[in-house]
Amino acid sequence: PYQTNLLRDGVRRYLQLPADQTVLILHAKVAQKSYGNEKRFFCPPPCVYLSGPGWKLKQEQLKARDLGEAGFQVCGYMGLDSMGSSLMETQKLSFEEQPDAKGFGCAKALYISDADKRKHFRLVLKLFFSNGQEIGTFHSKLIKVISKPSQKKQSLKNTDLCISSGSKVSLFNRLRSQTVSTRYLSVEGGAFIASARQWAAFTLHLADEHCTRSEFPLREGYIRYGSVVQLVCTATGITLPPLIIRKVMKQYAMLDVDEPISQLHKCAFQFQGSDRMYLCLSTEKVIQFQASPCPKEANRELLNDGSCWTIIGTETVEYTFSESLACVHEPVSPVPLITALQLTGGGDVAMLEVQGEYFHAHLKVWFGDVEAETMYRSPKSLMCVVPDVSAFGSDWRWLRYPITVPLLLIRDDGLIYSSSFTFTYTPE
Repeated sequence: PYQTNLLRDGVRRYLQLPADQTVLILHAKVAQKSYGNEKRFFCPPPCVYLSGPGWKLKQEQLKARDLGEAGFQVCGYMGLDSMGSSLMETQKLSFEEQPDAKGFGCAKALYISDADKRKHFRLVLKLFFSNGQEIGTFHSKLIKVISKPSQKKQSLKNTDLCISSGSKVSLFNRLRSQTVSTRYLSVEGGAFIASARQWAAFTLHLADEHCTRSEFPLREGYIRYGSVVQLVCTATGITLPPLIIRKVMKQYAMLDVDEPISQLHKCAFQFQGSDRMYLCLSTEKVIQFQASPCPKEANRELLNDGSCWTIIGTETVEYTFSESLACVHEPVSPVPLITALQLTGGGDVAMLEVQGEYFHAHLKVWFGDVEAETMYRSPKSLMCVVPDVSAFGSDWRWLRYPITVPLLLIRDDGLIYSSSFTFTYTPE
């Protein structure tokens, strides 16, 4: 009981002031295979962001143990999931602190060779403190291997390569097809920029053609050329005005094409209601460019290099943990991810199935600061008994309003994994 009360006090403190450590991995959904001796580096390059107050706290703890300034820098290695543990084939990441206090690292030179026959793979990130202490191993989502961008018209039967409304994309531009000139659409200081280093993920929404900018209702479905779309930065929420997405063929915007958009297609973005104005980059700046009409063919407009973009779907995966209660000697991985909750039964015998990934037998489900009886079923499923509402204090029973508690997973050694999920008790 003493241990339990200590732990419960610790969880209460954590809930008041969560000292989380978050690892965010951003990567493209598809990767082009390299043939022979060429190296087609993944574009956009996989990025890692470290955020949350827990990193500073951990560094202060390491400092207090007098490990010197060098002992608590975070460094990482990223590679493909079947490479084995040889660090030769992985790329070292060093993290630099950004103005928003997040650590940022980027793996610019990863590629998949034609000797690797897989159709899908994952990236593996291993993080360490510079004193050698391992933090943990983190996986990306699945990445599909393609040989080259599909030239044939996409049919909606092959939805694997189509881009749907509400999905995330990255946009990049290569002048004269040179890798060194690649610039990514990004957001900095509240403005859209073209960055050679960092890329932003944008949610691409199908917008309704007849709406004003402030009230565009979102539509479902796959995005086709000629659609009105809205690009919203996932990190900042900043959005561009409504744009019409156009297919690009040999520097021309095609005004009469309405086929579905495919991964790694060249496209252009015309400002809706404008006179042939397109989203364009000029070195680091994002500007508007006016296309020239094509005298011979009314359904084409001539663009410049800076207004031809390549579009690719992207994924993000986020791992969050807190060592504030634990004296952790083991790596924090596998970090469990909750994806869904399923409630069965009610009253005194309600059971909650927690669904997700990377579960193991050393986890307990907590409802706020109350531990639930937990049974491990599989790496994708935990079952727990829903604690009685009176566990949150005797007077809850008589309240007439719902109470909502955060759901946590806590490992045997006190390591906390927070989630975005909550549980609500509703009065009968």
